[in-house]
Amino acid sequence: MPEPASPIEIVLATKNPHKVDELRAILGPTPGLLVVGLSDLAARGQGPFHEPDEHGSNFDQNAAIKALDYARQTGQLCLADDSGLEIDALQGRPGVISSHYATDGVETGVTREERDEANRVRVLRELEGTPAERRAARFVCVMTLAKPGQVLGSYRGTFEGRIGTPPRIPAGDHGFGYDPLFLVAPDFARTSAELLPAEKNLRSHRAHAAMQMAQQIHRLIHGAA
Repeated sequence: MPEPASPIEIVLATKNPHKVDELRAILGPTPGLLVVGLSDLAARGQGPFHEPDEHGSNFDQNAAIKALDYARQTGQLCLADDSGLEIDALQGRPGVISSHYATDGVETGVTREERDEANRVRVLRELEGTPAERRAARFVCVMTLAKPGQVLGSYRGTFEGRIGTPPRIPAGDHGFGYDPLFLVAPDFARTSAELLPAEKNLRSHRAHAAMQMAQQIHRLIHGAA
């Protein structure tokens, strides 16, 4: 089947450089596809782009909000994801406020590293005394592709595990956010941050959603979306 004369460009609608790196690695080199981040558009002189208000009550709603809003702002195809950590013993928290859990979902202007550390501290404090068998958790990712005014597809992926207990955790030099706390199922032998990036990119919640999204993108490239 012939490839398009020029690549289809899809904007990854996130300012998180870790997510951009992961998604590029997961999607891999796809003929007919060019994946760019918001920073790439800024380097071309496009923007500034305003971060939308993620007022949804679940991952699906927030992913759609971001994909549609950035598609409107850029005038291009946009791929957005909303992801977070659900802990059974905390009734599903942190959930949609995972990235700002320490401040109950409020942006306070601290660095990403400071915010991540504060989030981890809160989770461990709230789980203190909870036995291992009740520390089940999962990362969830909902990935949505949109063009201006229309959602083209949305897919969900999960990554099962549990939150470890100190001093075993935090551990690992890879990943970000809650990765150093998250012992990966089924053997719980390593944290997500102890997985090499290539392995994580095959097993993670983002990988599972992206693998489904890749099929949608393939259809789009070949005019069947």
